[in-house]
Parts: sequence; structure tokens; C-alpha cells
Amino acid sequence: MPEVIFPGPDGRLEGRYHPQKQKDAPIAIILHPHPQFGGTMNNKVVYNLHYAFHKMGFTVLRFNFRGVGKSQGEYDQGIGELSDAAAALDYLQAMNPNAKHCWVAGFSFGAWIGMQLLMRRPEISGFISVSPPANMYDFSFLAPCPASGLIINGSGDRVAPPPDTVDLVDKLHEQKGITITHTVLDGAGHFFENDHMDTMIENVDGYVRRRLTETSR
Repeated sequence: MPEVIFPGPDGRLEGRYHPQKQKDAPIAIILHPHPQFGGTMNNKVVYNLHYAFHKMGFTVLRFNFRGVGKSQGEYDQGIGELSDAAAALDYLQAMNPNAKHCWVAGFSFGAWIGMQLLMRRPEISGFISVSPPANMYDFSFLAPCPASGLIINGSGDRVAPPPDTVDLVDKLHEQKGITITHTVLDGAGHFFENDHMDTMIENVDGYVRRRLTETSR
């Protein structure tokens, strides 16, 4: 899978880009967990999400936020990281001008950034939010949430407690015109260790394929 370097708002950003042969393939961007707690684009959840989307026919980009790996700059409390995500999406769209659909998937801190990107970019048609840390970050900007998506977390998550995720989903459920699907994996922790990773990816795969079928009718 080719390593790519593309311009970000605070210097170069490092990514992994996985194109499809079809010029009009849908595109997806995958966002990694917190840079200050060891989060990189090679995180297991991010890596598995990347390959799941590629298997489903998406051209996929995952990348390191500023200050991580070969990406230039320094951690910026989420503000700069959101700009990085927007730059990554710009790059992905420039490489794939004929893409039919655009999705964003994020894990933990990346889920928070992904939901903010969703608010700024009306072309995003679906999202996957894995273990969103609703206890640590304010998600009230999702008013209204502009697209339908899947929120998936583990019942044994000690980093982002499940009750906070339920509160977030309940608030989103009140909004008209979109459908938030919420899946809780019994016994899974924040990082979906052991067999929980396969179950999580199967759920994501099933959800995205279903949505693609609905939109292509």
C-alpha cells in the first residue's frame, strides 16, 4: 500500500492510500485515536477499519495527525487535527473527483474529529464512530447531525463509559431525517481486544454494505 505525503495546514502529513481500479469508487477517510496516548494510523482498530472499507470497494486514506510519525507540526487540542482531517479529505477528493460516496470513520479521539468533519463537509454521506469518547469531549455541535451513521462501542469500555455513549445516541435519535444505528458489543473493551475486533469489523461491514445497497437502488 503506497505511503503518501500530502500538504496539511501545518506542514506535511503522512498517510497510507489504497485506491480502487474503478474511477467512481466511493472514498473513505479513517481517523486515528489520541496522538498523546500513542494513537497513530497504524492503530489496530484504524488498520482493520481501513482494510474493511477497501474490501467493500472504497478507495481509502488513513493518515497521521500533526506531530505523529512523519507528519509535521505539534498536537493542537483537536483544533489543528480537525484541519488536518479536512486537508486529508481534500487530498482524497482531488485524487478521486468522480467518487460517488464519501464516508468518514474514526476511532476514539478520531471519532470525535470525524463527527466534527461531518458537520463541515456536506458531501459526507455516512459515518462510523467507534468508541466515541462522549465522556471527554463535547459532542453538542451535532445539532443537527447531517448524516446517518453507525456508533459502535463495547459494554466493557472503561475509557469511554457506555452510559455516556447512550446519552449521545439518545440526543442524536431526536433529530429528524437521519438514522443513528447504535451497536453495543457485549464484553468488548475500548480497543476491542481478542475476538471482539472481528465482531466489530463484521458489524461495520454489514452496516456499510447495507447503506450502499440502499443508496444504489
